[in-house]
Amino acid sequence: MEIQVINQAEMLSAINKSEVDIQVSTAKAYPRDVEQSLNRIKQLATIDNETAENCFYALRRGDTFIEGPSVRLAEIIGCAWGNLRVQARIIGNDGKFITAQGIAHDLETNFAASVEVKRRITDKNGRTFNEDMQVVTGNAAASIAFRNALLKVVPSAVTHRIVAEIRQVAKGNALSLEQRVANMMKWFEGVGVTRQQVLTHIGVASAEKITEEQADYLRGLAVAIKEGSTTVKDTFGEGAKTQSEQQAAAATAAVEEAQRKAAEAMAAATGGKGKGKKNAEQPKAPEAAAEEKVDTETGEITK
Repeated sequence: MEIQVINQAEMLSAINKSEVDIQVSTAKAYPRDVEQSLNRIKQLATIDNETAENCFYALRRGDTFIEGPSVRLAEIIGCAWGNLRVQARIIGNDGKFITAQGIAHDLETNFAASVEVKRRITDKNGRTFNEDMQVVTGNAAASIAFRNALLKVVPSAVTHRIVAEIRQVAKGNALSLEQRVANMMKWFEGVGVTRQQVLTHIGVASAEKITEEQADYLRGLAVAIKEGSTTVKDTFGEGAKTQSEQQAAAATAAVEEAQRKAAEAMAAATGGKGKGKKNAEQPKAPEAAAEEKVDTETGEITK
C-alpha cells in the first residue's frame, strides 16, 4: 500500500482557495443592488438615536478636530454592502508596539485592500503593559484595522451621501443641548475625567458655553475612547485616572466609609460613655522608688 505524504500548508491553501472561488462565484451570480445597500445602511445606522450617535468618532490633533466613521458604522456598512470578505488579525508584537492587519476583499470587483495599524504597548516610562492590557490594545488595533481596510474597499463616493444623512439624523433626534452636555459630563466623570478637564480641553469657561458643535465633538470623542482610537490619558493628560485607579480609589473610599460607620455604631451602643475613660482605665505606672539615703555615721539606710 502506497503511503501519501500530505503537505498541511498546501492543503490549507487549497481549501482557502476553493472557499474564495465559491464566494466569488456566488457574488457574480447575486450582485449587490447599490441603492438597496445604501438604504439598508441608513436603516441599520438610524435604528435608534444611540446607534446613530455611535456611528462617528472625533479626535483633537493640535488645534484641529478630526471626525470620521467609527468601527460600529464600518460594521454596518460591511453587513449591508454585501459580497465582501473582511478580516483583522494581530501580525506583530515587538514589546513596544502591537501591529494589526486588516484585509478587505470585494468579491464582485475583485478589488482588495490591506491596512496595518500600530498601537504602543509601553507607558511613558518605557514599561511594557501587562498581558491583559496588551490583549485590550490588540483588540482595539484590530478593530481599527478592520474599519480602515473596509472603508478603502467600499467607495466613499457612494457612501458619502448616506453617511451625511446618518449624521443629520443623529443630530435631529438628539436631546436638548443642556441634556446632551449633562450626559457627556456624566460619562466622562465615569472614566476619570473631571468637569474642569473637559471644559479646558474644548476651551470654554463653563458648561453653559458649550455649543452644538462642541457637544457633537464630545460625543465623538467618547466613541473614539470606547473603540480604542485614543485613550483618556492621551486626550486629557496624566491627571485623568485609569479604570483600575478609579476602582482602587472607590475601594479605599468604601473601606474608610465602613470604618467610620462602625465607629459611629460603637459610640452609639456605648452611649458615648466610653469617651474619656481610656486614660482612667489604663493601669498606672508604678511610682518610682524613693531615692535611698545612707547615714554615714550609723550605716543605716533611710528614705
